[in-house]
Amino acid sequence: MSEIDRVFAGSIPELYERYLGPLIFQPYAVDLAERVANSKPGRVLETAAGTGILTRALARLLPDTIEIVATDLNQPMLDFAAAQPGTAGVAWRSADALSLPFPDRSFEIVACQFGAMFFPDKIAAYREALRVLRPGGSFVFSVWDRIEENEFAGVVTTAVGALFPADPPSFLKRTPHGYHDATRIRGELAAAGFARVTVEPIEHRSKAAGYRDPAIGFCQGTPLRNEIEARDAARLDEATDAAAAALGARFGFGPIDGKIRAHVITASL
Repeated sequence: MSEIDRVFAGSIPELYERYLGPLIFQPYAVDLAERVANSKPGRVLETAAGTGILTRALARLLPDTIEIVATDLNQPMLDFAAAQPGTAGVAWRSADALSLPFPDRSFEIVACQFGAMFFPDKIAAYREALRVLRPGGSFVFSVWDRIEENEFAGVVTTAVGALFPADPPSFLKRTPHGYHDATRIRGELAAAGFARVTVEPIEHRSKAAGYRDPAIGFCQGTPLRNEIEARDAARLDEATDAAAAALGARFGFGPIDGKIRAHVITASL
């Protein structure tokens, strides 16, 4: 994974939240939060919290007596998340998932929504999740399935790539959709010390009010923007327009919907 893949700064957090939050993240946040709530935990740790989409879902579903500690390594994302309404009782902490600043056996649940793909050493991150879990606790997280199963991301990647044929930006395929092999995931969790692992594919329909919304979200609200600007900073709007045109041609020039698919993983001792 390129270092640029982990840079969420400038206007990216706001655009990420505005355009991609309801588009692709919210359905999985509700699902993951319900799984956490059903386990009736006493204390919950969220890693790679991003703009706090899962955090807010957890805060809505869990009783006020349950402590939620939300962490992220990326300070601009964490600052944005902490400023959003609906998280008054959440404890925010800057933390690296590969080296968590918490004692052993501190939490009943560790949760992570679409963050594991960004961990440079996944086994190390999984070992840390296991270390801070109390006996009987679980690590619950989600990762995207391959890009071919996520229609908007696939169309955007192809459209933007056509503008830079000599060096097509590949962030979406390489990182968010680059960690989808269930056998690999199971193996890395086992290597970290987890004994029981379930991997469940979950499919939704992603709905956008306008065909341009996913183009703006992906091209300007993710590190795909960094890749485009690294090739030619003057072509960001052109790339966004090209992605929007491709989405309109595929799904219609109005409200659109497309398939999204992810894996939800539960790991325990």
